[in-house]
Amino acid sequence: MKLKRCFITLLPFISLIFLPSLVSSQACQRNCGNLPIKYPFGTGPGCGDPRFQQYVTCDQQKLTLTTHTGNYPITNIDYSNQVIYISDPSMSTCACSQPSKGFGLDWDAPFSFTDDNVFTLLDCSTTSSPIFRSNSYNVDNSSAVPLCDKQGAPICSYLYSCRAISILNLPISTCCVYTPVDLGPSFELNLQKLQCSSYSGFYSFSGQESNPDNWMYGISLKYKFNVYNDYPNSCADCEKSYGVCGYTGTYNSFVCNCPNGINTTSTCFFVSSFSNGLRLLPLQTGTLFIYSLSWILAMVLL
Repeated sequence: MKLKRCFITLLPFISLIFLPSLVSSQACQRNCGNLPIKYPFGTGPGCGDPRFQQYVTCDQQKLTLTTHTGNYPITNIDYSNQVIYISDPSMSTCACSQPSKGFGLDWDAPFSFTDDNVFTLLDCSTTSSPIFRSNSYNVDNSSAVPLCDKQGAPICSYLYSCRAISILNLPISTCCVYTPVDLGPSFELNLQKLQCSSYSGFYSFSGQESNPDNWMYGISLKYKFNVYNDYPNSCADCEKSYGVCGYTGTYNSFVCNCPNGINTTSTCFFVSSFSNGLRLLPLQTGTLFIYSLSWILAMVLL
């Protein structure tokens, strides 16, 4: 009986040593609306990567990007190429022309523009807008680089032929395919400063350059996992066990949120085993040891 008492006393202690620690639960989801959510994004506090938490949020099953210029619906995420696609409700398209204040990224946001973006400024002042000044100079007295791309003239023609824009009878000279060389630490499309009433942005011609009705309107943004752009191994293992990557505590320590609502510091494999009577699942650190102890305990109690 002493052996039995000793073993029963040691089992919880040994379990604490070898089992992945369980921490307080977070409510992380694998989807937001019809969009799958994977690292580095999350559906709430404690989910995903904390650096992205303030910028990408899921509210009422709608995924949104927030910057200092407004809130923008995320329409798609290309996880293989690490690109998110957003729409701007105030942006002009071939189907709708409307005033806009522009778009800007926060200087510390973990995003950058992809090379596929094309921004076209609409209804700009040809007399006072800085994008048309050809006699300005840089600090080194060299001629300033034009902010309008001459090669983009056909794009202006196609856009201004759209019914929503053509009814405004705007001169083609008020259109500018905006291509500043130096975007700075944050991209700021300030239409008030540029003295343009609206803008249009798209990231693909959809194979139909002369048909603006079918262009992919919106903005595409690139993101990185870290300075080396390596996918965290702990997160990859968590997702393989059907968990969702998250964080907790003062130092934003990694946790794996499991489908049953329990968080673990490793993966969900053991949690699934524990919840289902220690069924045989892919083994994690300490699990084989506990199986052995369970078998010994059964033998001793016979």
